[in-house]
Amino acid sequence: MRTVLLQSLRRHLRRYVAAAVAVVVAVAFVVAVGVLTAGVQTGITAGAGAQFAGADHVVRDLGTQNAITYAAQHGDDVAVLGSATLPLRAGAEQAPGKFVANIAAAPRLRWQTLDSGRFPERTGEAVVDVWTAQDMEISVGDEITLGAGSTAADLKVVGIVAASANLGQAAVYVTFEQLLNWRDDETLLLDRAVVIGDTGPLPDGATAVTPEEHVAESMAQHTNNVNTLSLLLLVFAGIAILVSVLVITNTFSILFAQRVRDFALLRCVGATRRQVMGSVRREAAVVGVLASLVGVAAGAGLGYGLIALVDALTRQSPLTAPAQLPGWWLLGGFAVGLVVTAVASWLPTRRVVRISPLAALRPDGAVDVRSGAGRTRMALGAAFLAGGVALLAVAAVQDSTVSMVAGGGMLFAGVLLLGPLLVPRVVRVVGALLGPGGRLATENAVRNPRRTAATAASLLVGVTLTTAVLTGLATTRASVDANHGTAHPLDVALTSWTGPLDADVLDQVRATPGVGEAIAVDGVLVDLTGDDAAGGDTAGGEAAGGDTAGGDVTGADRPLLLLGAPDASAVARDGGAFARVEPGTVALDADVYGDDPAQRLGDGTAGTVTASTTGDGGHDVAASPVDLRVTTGSGWGGAGIVAPETLTSLGSPQTYAVWVRASADADPVALLADLDTLADAAGVDVDNGLRAEVADNQMLGTITAATLGLLGISVVIALIGIANTLGLSVLERVREHAMLRALGLTRRQLRRMLAAEAVLLSMTATLLGTVLGVGFAWVGYETFVQTALDAATWRVPWAELAAVVPVGALAGLLAAVLPARRASAVTPTTALTLD
Repeated sequence: MRTVLLQSLRRHLRRYVAAAVAVVVAVAFVVAVGVLTAGVQTGITAGAGAQFAGADHVVRDLGTQNAITYAAQHGDDVAVLGSATLPLRAGAEQAPGKFVANIAAAPRLRWQTLDSGRFPERTGEAVVDVWTAQDMEISVGDEITLGAGSTAADLKVVGIVAASANLGQAAVYVTFEQLLNWRDDETLLLDRAVVIGDTGPLPDGATAVTPEEHVAESMAQHTNNVNTLSLLLLVFAGIAILVSVLVITNTFSILFAQRVRDFALLRCVGATRRQVMGSVRREAAVVGVLASLVGVAAGAGLGYGLIALVDALTRQSPLTAPAQLPGWWLLGGFAVGLVVTAVASWLPTRRVVRISPLAALRPDGAVDVRSGAGRTRMALGAAFLAGGVALLAVAAVQDSTVSMVAGGGMLFAGVLLLGPLLVPRVVRVVGALLGPGGRLATENAVRNPRRTAATAASLLVGVTLTTAVLTGLATTRASVDANHGTAHPLDVALTSWTGPLDADVLDQVRATPGVGEAIAVDGVLVDLTGDDAAGGDTAGGEAAGGDTAGGDVTGADRPLLLLGAPDASAVARDGGAFARVEPGTVALDADVYGDDPAQRLGDGTAGTVTASTTGDGGHDVAASPVDLRVTTGSGWGGAGIVAPETLTSLGSPQTYAVWVRASADADPVALLADLDTLADAAGVDVDNGLRAEVADNQMLGTITAATLGLLGISVVIALIGIANTLGLSVLERVREHAMLRALGLTRRQLRRMLAAEAVLLSMTATLLGTVLGVGFAWVGYETFVQTALDAATWRVPWAELAAVVPVGALAGLLAAVLPARRASAVTPTTALTLD
């Protein structure tokens, strides 16, 4: 049998090359997904979790005193992640509460990126992030004051750090020794530390995890405890393994179906079942080992290449190449290639050796549902289909990601098992649309249902993934935008608290690069009266932890500005919903005034305040005070929002604000810098809503880039898969094509017939894949998106999905070029003599 093995490998070299290509592609897909996933983890750790990126461990649950002691014991190899919320004063600008953190002494643990200046090296020095520097007009060399009363500290700004979407981004950074100046402040938190190398003995109650684990858990807290990284890993791994099994199994099914007569002849000349099976296993082992090794190398190169491509095409790369190859993925890819190759080669051969040699020498019929094998296949397919639907329903109801992945795999496997029954029927329907010219291609396509289903399966995978990814990305983007729009409806608001704006301010704003749309907003200045406001505290004293750029917008020296914006939908991220309030109601930003502004601003009775126009700005004074019911929202700053009717009842409104929506390609930092300059000249305040959007977009960009990378790999696999199976199909049908040529079919007509057949199969796979992909995306929306995001929105990208159909047909046409040329190149007499 050793001679048989060597002769088989030599004689069927072309077919084994096709099988090896299938294994290489499948293994490369698994490994590339692993590299991409590692790139996602590294990218997110370097972005949203940048403060942990340089560490080997994160130590949690330390407590203040333990954190100080632990840091003192380990020196610069440990950096405690401390923070406090302290008042900040810079010149004439004041903020009642800014997030202050310490900066690590070890350069490896300093995750901040300098924009200008240097890092603090001693007490009395600080660096400020670029957003705060713009808001409060702080430059390198300026003096700032942190804290209040006896703990106030005057600091010199020695640097400005770049904006970041990091979960721990602060406004001001100081040395650890400086931060301990506020160790008695109730807002000081010293509970975590990042460690280089071994953690050493941990204090009682403290735990240590890897940076990746800590970032994943922190992200889950921001998405309603949905672990997006774990979900991404699970989905990517499931897809990679499913596609790998499918591609290899389909190729080997066709390959060994073509060798039924070879195996039967071996049995006729005396080979036993065990010898035939042993020979097949050895052939598969040779192909599996060699192809899997090549696939591992190709997958690693492909994964790193995709990350480099994303880095070259994007302004800020959301993916970061992992420093080390993901070892488990490499081993997993190699194991998948080897095991699936062995199983895929064993199953079809097992069917042959279990029947008599003479029966095996007869032509192989199509799958017949009335036969035992056909009934078994159909029953198994129906069971998988029903089980998959049930698991997907469970996933949607119970928000189970494991059920979602398992159910999707079972459902897809059921579709594949039912393929010989389902695909030919869809092919006939599609073929009827091609008219008489496609009749021969249709008949050829449906003659062997198993071969037809196997050929369509590769593209079916690609189209299903493409459709699911496009729909999932559209839905995720719409949902993230909806959530951001609810929390931060305005990108930027320029507001005057001293009088109406000059007429040219709106034109200047619209002319600023990066401004997509801007509107003027009318308003009036009012005084509030009530038991709590009687002492002249016109707007309730200090802001409730407000981090607004306008400074102390609610101080006793200022009235309250009420705005009415019936055309807010032109700029608002929530479609203007935040500005649509009932007459007799005022909406106040809870981020500025707290969750109970009525208690703070008015008499606290039935949630109302009483407003009377100040008369500032030259407008008429209302005849009598107006009682307003208070509601809350977020994302527009210190001004109150009222209905236009309410605004008119208080006086004659004039333009007090300009609301801005940034363009899609705007640089947020540059836009805010330009608007700050304009605002200074106009004497108005700026409220910044773009900072939160930057964080949202960075996280979404990471997931989008990884998903598009997966999509690109899957499309390549689909093209290779369908070309591979079409090529094997042509080899299987050499005598059939020769007979058609002998009956008068020209080479051009044969090529056209095969091209039409490929288009038929492609369109069938595209239609089925589109339905499956949209269905899978909807289950993902119900299972994951609605759980992770409060304002989830279902979105189907109809234009993109419509483009998938012609692209799928073109893919099939291109995949058929080489097989069709090969088929037409063989002369009828030569082909008819082939064994």
